[in-house]
Amino acid sequence: MSVTAADIYALAPFAQTLGVRFGKLETDMVEAHLNCASELSTGGGALHGGALMGLADVAGAVCAALNGGEGPVPVPATMESTTHFFRPVHGTAAFATSRPLHVGRSTVGVEVDIHDDRERLCVRVTQLVALKRV
Repeated sequence: MSVTAADIYALAPFAQTLGVRFGKLETDMVEAHLNCASELSTGGGALHGGALMGLADVAGAVCAALNGGEGPVPVPATMESTTHFFRPVHGTAAFATSRPLHVGRSTVGVEVDIHDDRERLCVRVTQLVALKRV
């Protein structure tokens, strides 16, 4: 199954509004990044936790959808999400890598790691995502 950033933005306009950009879009790994911008920052100029959670949710949902099997891309819906913040993200961007942990018939478990531009792990998110065919 082939999915482009334009496909993702059409299905989930929030991803484009937030400013998420995509690299690798494969079943085994989704890479996405979010540029640091003052309107997404919090105290001390770090990216706001909500922006980081948004980046993780988008990357995780895309990874889950890509693991939805044959046929049309299913619509993902996050059922559960656990976020661990280890350090703030400063610098130019936050880089997310999402990988499937478990692929079921109607749900996918994913893990998303977010690194800063110095390649330091800043956030780890685990999610359970439901998949619905429309």
